[in-house]
Amino acid sequence: MLRQIVLDTETTGLDPKKGHRIIEIGCVEIIDRIITGKSLHLYINPDREIDPGALSIHGLTNQFLSDKPLFHEIANDLLNFLKDAELIAHNAAFDIKFLNYELNKINLNNINSYCSKITDSLLIARRKFPGKRNSLDALCDRYNINNSHRKFHGALLDSELLAEVWLYMTRGQNSLIIEDNIPNENIFHNLQNNQEYNLPVILANDQEVNAHKKYIDELNNISGNAVWNFFKN
Repeated sequence: MLRQIVLDTETTGLDPKKGHRIIEIGCVEIIDRIITGKSLHLYINPDREIDPGALSIHGLTNQFLSDKPLFHEIANDLLNFLKDAELIAHNAAFDIKFLNYELNKINLNNINSYCSKITDSLLIARRKFPGKRNSLDALCDRYNINNSHRKFHGALLDSELLAEVWLYMTRGQNSLIIEDNIPNENIFHNLQNNQEYNLPVILANDQEVNAHKKYIDELNNISGNAVWNFFKN
């Protein structure tokens, strides 16, 4: 089972070395490339003022956060949710430096001690689309993911959008495993002796053909000319 957690944070400012803190965390669970619907959403009282620049991005005020728990009160919930999963974040270095700062303040280890792996989706997007904009909004546009409700940055909303982007962006990376009940040496022997296998030919129905056409159209929008266009029925 491959368990991945897509994570995003909102903060009081840009640099934890200047005392800035996490104020919101959003996590979305993916298991075996399926978004399970399980998520974690936490608001956190930063116990300090929010910079005006940060406020203009996420819209979270000190008044709204005044009755929310402090980080040390939610740390166990967060770590239990992330435990042993691959952590995926967009521009992960930003989120990781804040998470490590918060964890270290309460004498806990860095976040990588609790996760199996940390993956930066921004770096992967830049390799896949060099020279293009690879912000979350740009990727949503590229993959035709509706983000019209994203008026402010929000940790849970952004995690939900990134989870969809991630599945589109990494489509086709899973290996194909073909299972049968014939030992490999028997297959080789039968091929040598030209033994034929009578395999059924199953044609795609209209629904499957339309789904395939929609997929090819999506690939065309992304790459300009999908390789499937070179194959004729």
